[in-house]
Amino acid sequence: MGHGGNVIDELVTDHREVEELFGKIEALPSGHRDRKLYADQVTMELVRHSVAEEAYLYPAVREHVAGGDALADQELKDHATAEQIMKDLEGCDPGDADFDRLAGMLMSEIRAHIADEEGNLFPRLRQACPMDALNELGDKVRKAKKTAPTRPHPAAPDKPPANKLLAPGTGMVDRLRDALSGRGKSE
Repeated sequence: MGHGGNVIDELVTDHREVEELFGKIEALPSGHRDRKLYADQVTMELVRHSVAEEAYLYPAVREHVAGGDALADQELKDHATAEQIMKDLEGCDPGDADFDRLAGMLMSEIRAHIADEEGNLFPRLRQACPMDALNELGDKVRKAKKTAPTRPHPAAPDKPPANKLLAPGTGMVDRLRDALSGRGKSE
């Protein structure tokens, strides 16, 4: 899928890519080794997506949307829950008893989060925020995803400015670890 456009279009494209990876996990039998590959890929995508949302989307929601503080706070809680599940899943092999349970929890949590963002938050932001600001946010989110971490870090800050300062360095370390271990790559 093509990336580009305003922040909402960018994030919806991410959502479709994550759902495609979920479908690949669900299509394989329990214990299949490729389930771990797809779980790692979905974790990498979700962490980058979340870091970008936390750095740029949620501050914009706070600024432009009526009741935006409560909306952003709920989204951050959803992210924290998903990030802890991803952290637990990261330590599982596809044959582990907990793998299927954690993968199912993650898919359920993320699907509910996506439904809420696309059905509630995005329409409200689109209505409240000028199009040029949405386009600028799209550019910022794309740039943030390029340097964002690829592994879950539940204890990391999730609000500016600390998250914007720490994410690129953490991302560099994560990408180096991924490259050295082959994480997220098929053999």
